[in-house]
Amino acid sequence: MKYFKKLVGEKVYLSPRNMEDIELYVQWLNDFHTTDYIGRSHQTISIEEEREYLENPMKDEISFAIVDLTKDLLIGTLSLCHINYIKRTATLGIFIGNPEYRSKGYGTEAIKLLLEYAFHYLNLNNIKLDVLEINQRAISCYKKCGFKEYGRRRKCNFINGKYYDTIEMGILAEEFEGDYIKNKNI
Repeated sequence: MKYFKKLVGEKVYLSPRNMEDIELYVQWLNDFHTTDYIGRSHQTISIEEEREYLENPMKDEISFAIVDLTKDLLIGTLSLCHINYIKRTATLGIFIGNPEYRSKGYGTEAIKLLLEYAFHYLNLNNIKLDVLEINQRAISCYKKCGFKEYGRRRKCNFINGKYYDTIEMGILAEEFEGDYIKNKNI
């Protein structure tokens, strides 16, 4: 089996990332349709760099593959990074690499699965993220998940000849509502 159903929802499940998907991740991370909206178009990612990332994960990061539940098809990636278990904080990162799955609720469900896991299993209290002001699809998704804007860094992203703001959003454990993980035991 290529993927493992760590966190199962209605449409997707989250699985640990694996080496077999390196080429697909590299393809997505070098595609302007993906990277322009996550502010990474200035980077060129090689197979060697992605392999290094997967083989040597950061100690303060948990990464998942987002997999279509009915097709066992990889559609994106999701992570908590900069996890601080003393302060009980983390930063969320996500992208849906497969364009056929964008704007259809897959990312929203994946985030809700991860938030439930973060708040109810990892005992985190505060999760933040940064999003480009031009990524209205993502902003709408984050609001559906309960994130609130708390700050803005003005004109700090240079993409395709223009400057864009970064919007800072966050959610607290007390603000999170829902029961999304379908495979939990208790």
